[in-house]
Amino acid sequence: MNKYELALVVNAKIEDDARAAVVEKAKEYVTRAGGTITEVEEWGKKKLAYEIQKMSEGFFYFIQFDASASAPAQIEHKVRIMDNVLRFLCVRKDEA
Repeated sequence: MNKYELALVVNAKIEDDARAAVVEKAKEYVTRAGGTITEVEEWGKKKLAYEIQKMSEGFFYFIQFDASASAPAQIEHKVRIMDNVLRFLCVRKDEA
């Protein structure tokens, strides 16, 4: 099992419950791909470095999880088509 982190930038113009549903859906994709979620960090609303889909702010979430090497590709495939996710990035964390 490797350690991974999924970073999500979620649309800031949607309601709180809709935003929570987006994060829950991403967490569901992680568990469906065989991952075990270890931590979820919410950084809140931040200004973006450049506009994405005519938006200058977004909510940042970081989901840490343990999974096999094939899981990130499955997760990215699902997250790529999610509504209200402006950007995402899944990276393997170093063993430090």
